[in-house]
Amino acid sequence: MPEVNDQEPFIRVRGLEQQFGEQKVLRGVDLDINRGETLMLLGGSGGGKSVLLKHLPGLLTPKAGTVEVDGVEIGCMSERQLAPVRRKVGIMFQNGALFDSMSVGENIAFPLREQGVKDEKEIRARVAEALEIVRLPGQEDKMPSDLSGGMRKRVALARAVVGKPACVLYDEPHAGLDPVTADSIDHLIKELQETQGMTNVVITHEMRSVFHIADRIAFLQEGLVYWTGTPEELKASQDPVLSGFIIGDSGEPWPEGDGRAEEARR
Repeated sequence: MPEVNDQEPFIRVRGLEQQFGEQKVLRGVDLDINRGETLMLLGGSGGGKSVLLKHLPGLLTPKAGTVEVDGVEIGCMSERQLAPVRRKVGIMFQNGALFDSMSVGENIAFPLREQGVKDEKEIRARVAEALEIVRLPGQEDKMPSDLSGGMRKRVALARAVVGKPACVLYDEPHAGLDPVTADSIDHLIKELQETQGMTNVVITHEMRSVFHIADRIAFLQEGLVYWTGTPEELKASQDPVLSGFIIGDSGEPWPEGDGRAEEARR
């Protein structure tokens, strides 16, 4: 596994605030994302995870605070200035976000063409390499409509890594997948870390995945980082917010005689 350098995070977030209209979504987030680690972002719906993720490649501009990528502050950059930053940070959007009118190969090639790569032979080679990485060799000519949900996720991952970024961001990569397919996505994420030295930032609600592949966890609540630590520290935590999230316990009482209360707390 790549060596993690805690002193030089690949991404550094300080005092990050964001709001839409009157709704404050991020209220001063401080977070370091270390090189070569898999960091999982947890928290309830509306806690700010996806909004935070979109700030990391500069898809959103902070209302306040800073985001540094590889030592460079990106919050005030223009789209043109952000281009080299985005070559370092790939993103796998929720539900894949493939272009239905493009073939698998064309979808994966899209970011390369956006970056100005014009050599068709190089594009074909890099698309084929990305498909090999996600274990879908030879699928260039298929259309997204011909793919299963798990295959679409793999193609989306291939598109995220085809530019060989230093970091990949994943917004709910397990959503809509059966447990076996979700496990295969986890293996791919961890393999990218271990073989390519890639930094992974993963939003998920799948606790099984958290305990399988996370090096570190950041728990967001009400627009702030409530807690950070390792999977082992999360398992051992007696904090009611964290333990309730792990077992899916809202804290509301079950009906009298309902055995689910005992089951939830096991």
